Amino acid sequence: MIQESENRRDGAWRQPYRLESGQTQYHELGHVQLWVTLLDLEWQVRLRTLEAQGDPSAWTERVGHVLPSLDVPLQRFIRPENDGGTITFMPAVASLPTVIRPFQPMTIPAGGRCVIYVGTMVWMKVCVGPNETPLTEIPLSTPLMTWVGRNTMEGELCYSSSTFARLVLEAVPKRPWRAVTPVTIINRRSEPLLLERFSLPTPLLSLHQNERAQLWTPGVTVECETDMNSASLRVDTTLLPAAGNCRKVGDAREKSSRGRLVRAFDRMFG
Repeated sequence: MIQESENRRDGAWRQPYRLESGQTQYHELGHVQLWVTLLDLEWQVRLRTLEAQGDPSAWTERVGHVLPSLDVPLQRFIRPENDGGTITFMPAVASLPTVIRPFQPMTIPAGGRCVIYVGTMVWMKVCVGPNETPLTEIPLSTPLMTWVGRNTMEGELCYSSSTFARLVLEAVPKRPWRAVTPVTIINRRSEPLLLERFSLPTPLLSLHQNERAQLWTPGVTVECETDMNSASLRVDTTLLPAAGNCRKVGDAREKSSRGRLVRAFDRMFG
C-alpha cells in the first residue's frame, strides 16, 4: 500500500511513499528535520539537525511543496530509471561497534548476572524505487567517536554512547529512531565485576519492528570468566519474547565471524 496525503501523520519504516514531480516530503523525528524533493530528473535531500531541547518522542511527516531556507544543506541525486516516484526509509544499525557507558557504573557480584536494556542509535537509509536503491544514510542523532584499545597503535575506532543501563524494560523510553538491545552480562568470576563500559557489536545486529512500531535488535550475551579478556560474546538468534510480534526491517551490516568477535573480546570492557 502506497501512502499519499497532504496532512501531517506518523512516519513509518519500510513503507513506500509516492511523490509527484515537484512535491516535497517533510519529516521531523527526534532532533532531525528532513526534506525529500522529487523533480523530473533528480531527487533532492535536505537535512537539518536541531539543538537538543527536551525529549521528543514522535516521528511525523507530511507532503507538500514547501522547501526550507537556503542555509539548509542540499544533496542532489540523479533519479534511477523506473523508480516510480517512490521513496522508502530503512533503519540501519551503526557501521562501527558502539562503546556503551552507563551513567553510573554497575557491580555484578561473583556468580551473578543481569540484563540491561540499551538504546541503540540507528541511521536512516533513504531509498527509492521498487528495488530500494539507496541514495544516502542519515544518523538520527549526533554520533560521538572514541578509541578503544591497549594503546594508540592497537585498537579500534568506535562510536560512543551513554546509557542509563536500565534493568526494567518498562522504564526504557521507546523512540522510532532508537532500537532496544537487551544485553545479558554473566559474571562467572569468583569476585565482583565492575561494569564501567563495554563494546556492543552493533554491526552484527539486525533490526526488527513490532506492532507498536518499536525497533528491537536480537539480544547480546556476554560471559566473563577468570579475567576481563576472557569474556565471550554471543548474538542471540531470536528476539526477546517481550519484543512482541516483530517483522525484520533491517539486516545486520556484517555477518558474525569468529575472527571479528575475538577482536571484540580483547577490548570488551576497555
